[in-house]
Amino acid sequence: MRIAVIDGQGGGIGKHIVEQLRKRIPELEILALGTNALATGAMLRAGATEGASGESAIFYNVERVDLIVGSAAIIMVYGLLGEITPTMASAISDSNADKLLLPIQRGNIQFVGVPRTPLPHLIEALVLEVEQRFKAN
Repeated sequence: MRIAVIDGQGGGIGKHIVEQLRKRIPELEILALGTNALATGAMLRAGATEGASGESAIFYNVERVDLIVGSAAIIMVYGLLGEITPTMASAISDSNADKLLLPIQRGNIQFVGVPRTPLPHLIEALVLEVEQRFKAN
């Protein structure tokens, strides 16, 4: 199974996702896709198998993975404080890969019916879901 972890800004959320995935599923192939080199670098240092940065890298690679993970902002135009371009959001949304997205509620977007949960708990739930899918393959 090949998984893409997508993040931007400083890559903090992606870094934590990669760390937890690497601990639980060492043999998982993790592709770090950052909106910028700083985010990609943070995910690579956390244990991603390989990484790439920018709009073109995200556009190209989202069709070459089995699963995409990140915050819900990665499918929102101008998400992550404007780092998600329309091309990125469209490519991620249109990808045939399954998507597991964290419902991080920032700015003027709220997910109705989804309780505010601390980030570590959200990441733990995401990692458990990936682990179940990995074992099923």
